[in-house]
Amino acid sequence: MNKLLSTFCLAVAALAGVPAHAAPWPEKQITIVVPFPPGGSTDTLARAIAPKLQEQLGQNVIVDNKAGATGTIGAGQVTRSAPDGYTLLVTSLGPLVIAPHLIKTMPYDALKDFDLLTVAVQAPNVLVVPAASPLKTVADVIAAAKKDPGKMSLASSGNGSSDHLTAELFWLQTGTSGTHVPYKGGAPAIQDLLGGQVDASFQNVNAVMQHIKGGKLRAIAVTGEKRSAVLPEVPTLAESGVKGVDVYSWQAVAAPKGLPADVKSKLHAAVVTALNDPQIRKQFADIGIEVVANTPEQFAAFQQAEFARWKSVIETRKITAN
Repeated sequence: MNKLLSTFCLAVAALAGVPAHAAPWPEKQITIVVPFPPGGSTDTLARAIAPKLQEQLGQNVIVDNKAGATGTIGAGQVTRSAPDGYTLLVTSLGPLVIAPHLIKTMPYDALKDFDLLTVAVQAPNVLVVPAASPLKTVADVIAAAKKDPGKMSLASSGNGSSDHLTAELFWLQTGTSGTHVPYKGGAPAIQDLLGGQVDASFQNVNAVMQHIKGGKLRAIAVTGEKRSAVLPEVPTLAESGVKGVDVYSWQAVAAPKGLPADVKSKLHAAVVTALNDPQIRKQFADIGIEVVANTPEQFAAFQQAEFARWKSVIETRKITAN
């Protein structure tokens, strides 16, 4: 009897034009693709929300690291996946708003090939110098840069990274110059900064908090619109007289373009609920990361603004990926 009823219901649904995905979603494992190696901020976010999504959706949620080409390999893989809600992308801003201006042959169109779900978290960068540095304020940094143009070295986690572009924007807005020293990741950049091999760096707050609190690095200014809750004594760049360098490093959740509307709605609700879990909010707040959890429409507008902003900086400063 149940089988007959089920068959009848399916037939009625077909006649009524109910789409093929009307079967309850999800019915199988969900994969979160992280386009970077394990251990970084993006990977940490994915692994924090995965078990929360699993609890809500009733299916296994796994994290798959697909690193390479500044995140574009993993992001490209997601765009080629079926838009059925079983493949998600958790990424930093790089693949969505920076790499398209640096890589000539992109495997996807960042503005057209994703269904954007939410900007998950954001954190300002912080201008730091070694504890032994004579530089104590933004005014000191600007004065030193103007006294010896091009001499001051600023380390970054790589060409086109948010810390690199923050430095370029800082030089642009202050009419100064320096020497950019790119590393293969944030860890070696921070190590050389701690050792005094480089003069300064704009690092993600969460990446250098322990060294600031431990007295090994001096925080001079944060790049947020307001002071960081974990560094309340450190002024913003704007407070220090440098306007137009409000920069956040951010992570977001997206999916292949073409998600069914009901699946997109369920995914967005599940991700936002996970991000607003008190345990997760505290985990990130403790290291200076703010939960955003906005709407797909807000994310789309934000991506457009960030895309245009970094395009302008990259072209003006003649930045390349090499």
